[in-house]
Amino acid sequence: MKRRTLLAAAATTTLSGALTGALPARARAEERTKIVFWHAMTAALGAEVDRLVAAFNASQTEVEVTALYKGGYADVMTATIAAFRAGQAPHLAQIFEVGTGTMLAAGKAVKQVWELAQETGVPIKPESYIPSVRGYYSLPDGRMASAPFNSSTAITWINKDAFEKAGLDPSKPPATWQDVVAAARAVKEKNAAEMPMITSWPCWIQLEQYSALHNIPFATKADGFDGLDAELAINSKPHVKHIQRLLDMSKEGTFKYAGRDNVPDPLLLAGKAAIAFNSSGMRGDLIKSAKFAWAPAYLPYDPEIIASPLNSIIGGASLWPMTAPNRTAAEYKGAALFLQFLATPENAAAWHQHTGYVPVTLAGFELSEKQGFYKANAGADLPVRQLTRGTVTENSKGLRLGRLPEIRNIIQEEIEKALQGQQTAQQAMDTAVERGNKVLRDFQRSVKS
Repeated sequence: MKRRTLLAAAATTTLSGALTGALPARARAEERTKIVFWHAMTAALGAEVDRLVAAFNASQTEVEVTALYKGGYADVMTATIAAFRAGQAPHLAQIFEVGTGTMLAAGKAVKQVWELAQETGVPIKPESYIPSVRGYYSLPDGRMASAPFNSSTAITWINKDAFEKAGLDPSKPPATWQDVVAAARAVKEKNAAEMPMITSWPCWIQLEQYSALHNIPFATKADGFDGLDAELAINSKPHVKHIQRLLDMSKEGTFKYAGRDNVPDPLLLAGKAAIAFNSSGMRGDLIKSAKFAWAPAYLPYDPEIIASPLNSIIGGASLWPMTAPNRTAAEYKGAALFLQFLATPENAAAWHQHTGYVPVTLAGFELSEKQGFYKANAGADLPVRQLTRGTVTENSKGLRLGRLPEIRNIIQEEIEKALQGQQTAQQAMDTAVERGNKVLRDFQRSVKS
């Protein structure tokens, strides 16, 4: 799709535009309701945000949105909380998915999307969003708390050159974890790649995604959706079995632990690994810089745990409407109109196609398909199909845990100790649960105090 699609709304002459045409441009601009939108998008992604904002501002004469980059995800969240306390919160803030539990506990600092739609009369329909996407940002009864914006999921990236060198068929990527182990061994035997298998975001992919695919709880209370008193459940037999598999692969040299979060990304882009687990959002970087043949594939599953895997869960961020003293009804309506604009099929499809994030709405996906985007970009639809696979359960709609970034670090610390031979897989997961639960109880007390 050409970029002009994103700006199509800007070229449309609306009735309201015609009626106000006689007014001086400065007068019309001054009459507009001003909306401030804080985000964490840089470089090309930041340019796409600016393009969306410009298209919205040109599509009508009531509202003017100003987008401001406020640093990385953690920076945006910190700045937003500080600004609320000072009575100067932005109208909309882009908050990463692991901050959802914390934002839900923020009380009157936020005006949840369902409230915003109800109060302003601007329809923002939850059913228009992909179920596994909206589920992450919704209350247990289905009311949407924040508006999905940039969403990705975890997938498998195959180095086709390494597969061929190892005598493997890259058109048949490993579907199960048993297949992954066999493929990694073949790569090692033929010295087809420096690293047979790596993973970015170890906790997100190897435990959070693993839990969703296999329909097993990451935490009690429906992964935290049903109460702040949730406890971690990652020391179960299926979880320990999987961590032990990674330990065994590390010991035999078929899995290389290369660090936390996105630290291993350069290894994928450099083609050093035959199998890499990473975000679907890496597609753009691979297109731009990879010097090897690559292909996306579904995340593997263990048929001893589940016969057919469920949907994966999302990463990324959503947009939270914020409150402030003396904020007017017109300002809340302006924020709602912008969220409604972002969710149109044309804008959802364009954002998806230009950035590599998945389309957050079903209509955005269908429009991309109709436009031939997936025929021209083989595999670009795979993340969406993985997200929409099966029926979403309480174990596959996402996590609702406070201070989740801190808990992820705890889990990774314990896994690293196990990889170093300091403890068993069971001990690692038991300790991670014990330490993580203390964080959850601290968060629970802070919310109730």
